[in-house]
Amino acid sequence: MAKTLYIGNLPWSATEDDLSQLVSPHAQVVSARVAMDRETGRSRGFGFVEVEDDQAQVAIDALQNVEMGGRLLTVNEARPREPRPGGPRRY
Repeated sequence: MAKTLYIGNLPWSATEDDLSQLVSPHAQVVSARVAMDRETGRSRGFGFVEVEDDQAQVAIDALQNVEMGGRLLTVNEARPREPRPGGPRRY
């Protein structure tokens, strides 16, 4: 079983490989992705890393407030996405 970690306040230049390398000393990484803006293709400054369930808290504790690219990271367990009001958009 795996848990997904939210990693916020990423440097704009951070890649999925950077996230994987950041977390891998603390937990086995299943997958990593940086959230990208659909219109500009630029990083949104946060990402998600899927790790083994029993290693998630170790990674959270180890990486909370760690500096990456001059920015202090925010790390916690990702929450499910909230449904957006208004239903689907039609253009």
